[in-house]
Amino acid sequence: MNAPPLDLRVQTPYELPKLKLRPLREQPAYRVANNPTACNLLELLAAVVGGARQIEIAEELLQRFKGITGLYRANIAEIAAVPGIGQRTAASLVASLELGKRLAMDVPEEPPAIHSPADAARLVQHEMSVLEQEHLRVIVLNTRNRVLDIVEVYKGSLNSAQIRVAEIFRPAIRLNAAAIIVVHNHPSGSADPSPDDVAVTRSIVEAGKNLDITLLDHIIIGRAPGKHWVSLKERQLGFDSVREKRSRYQAAESARPYEMPYRIIEALPDEYVLFPEDATQDTWHLFIDAFATQRCPACKGKGCDFNLRPCWACGGRGAC
Repeated sequence: MNAPPLDLRVQTPYELPKLKLRPLREQPAYRVANNPTACNLLELLAAVVGGARQIEIAEELLQRFKGITGLYRANIAEIAAVPGIGQRTAASLVASLELGKRLAMDVPEEPPAIHSPADAARLVQHEMSVLEQEHLRVIVLNTRNRVLDIVEVYKGSLNSAQIRVAEIFRPAIRLNAAAIIVVHNHPSGSADPSPDDVAVTRSIVEAGKNLDITLLDHIIIGRAPGKHWVSLKERQLGFDSVREKRSRYQAAESARPYEMPYRIIEALPDEYVLFPEDATQDTWHLFIDAFATQRCPACKGKGCDFNLRPCWACGGRGAC
């Protein structure tokens, strides 16, 4: 009788890693690469661990340290003691957990707000005052007059013939902005506006009306002693036909609007109030109340026409 052939192979128990049993689309690395927000904690941890037995090691980590919080509190030596985890993988795990903690603690800083020409000039003055060529930049603002971006549009010798207004509004349109401030420098050092500066300002104002993007100011940066910048809005150069609607100043920060020598605000349909030069923050609130009640803030509705400037003091007409 013939004996069966002798099997000389060593019989050792062996199980395929769970990673090998999963199709490619269900493996942790693939799922994290395509949609990390849809991954569970085990898959995220396995993708960080890596290797053929990443799923088994991730399961052991979660079981030994009672979840992700316990794993975060463990030190590198405790993590490295888990079978299949070395010092390098333990360090990668600790670094990943620390990155997640810092991301959760990171609070983005609120962008600066522009309340006056000085605020706008302060953003760019120190850099632009030393430039050897003319540069034109656009400060892009949201509805709360907070800075969305500062974009350089032109560089070199600037005049009204060279500047395309469309290029100035391009950053504001891209960011869906509510307003802009145009700033350019005079390498000569004098901040006095030229006729070309006024002409460009007037063109930008008119274009902004059609685009519903307000030009709040055009600021010229110089470096002459005692006269480092000039606001064309303060001097009413190029802004002589501008009427700014009251709704622009009804935001949460309306107590500190973009301050100018005076301001024309829409009060009622086809009626406008001219704010005097010495209007303070408190008197601005009086005007807002007047808009709501349609009464003069000085005579409280006793008879004068509050949409005319003399009514502010009630001394020009004597009606109060």
